[in-house]
Amino acid sequence: MAREASLQRKTAETEISLHISLDGTGTADLQTGVGFLDHMLTLFAKHGLFDLSVRCTGDTQIDDHHSVEDIGIVLGQALRQAVGDKRSIVRYGSFTCPMDEALVAADLDLSGRPYLAYGLELDGKIGSFDAELVREFMQALTNNLQCNLHLRQLAGGNRHHVAEAAFKATARALDVATSIDPRVHGVPSTKGSLE
Repeated sequence: MAREASLQRKTAETEISLHISLDGTGTADLQTGVGFLDHMLTLFAKHGLFDLSVRCTGDTQIDDHHSVEDIGIVLGQALRQAVGDKRSIVRYGSFTCPMDEALVAADLDLSGRPYLAYGLELDGKIGSFDAELVREFMQALTNNLQCNLHLRQLAGGNRHHVAEAAFKATARALDVATSIDPRVHGVPSTKGSLE
């Protein structure tokens, strides 16, 4: 059974269509209207081995906030839908990603309980992109995927490198957490539920 999802979302601020396949090869087809986010999501798809397509028309004449946050919302919802009932998944994933001087750890639990512990030191600009929007994206992703995500910056001073390491580490952790383990019968929880 294909583990994939296609979603659309339209508000007064953004119009988004998104498709993701968990068991892909890492291909990305992105037109978000936010160049830096296209770059981060390309990395996310490549290193998570997800096939990802995103189209977004947003009110970027104001700023990038609505587009970035809303794409995080839709991506989280699509990932949750693609994972399905969570039977036989690994559930947990961890990865520490080096990017030159930067080192970022992502630890993730597909628990059904949203919680983001955000430990990245990102402010100011990355080119024309507001670095604080990385947090907005990750919060929206976490809330809508309904996962527990800890992001920790262990080293790094270059904002681009820190953000890139965070997206790569999150993707690799998600790839592990969503993987199927044939030894797991039912959902990996002693409660019998991951809701």
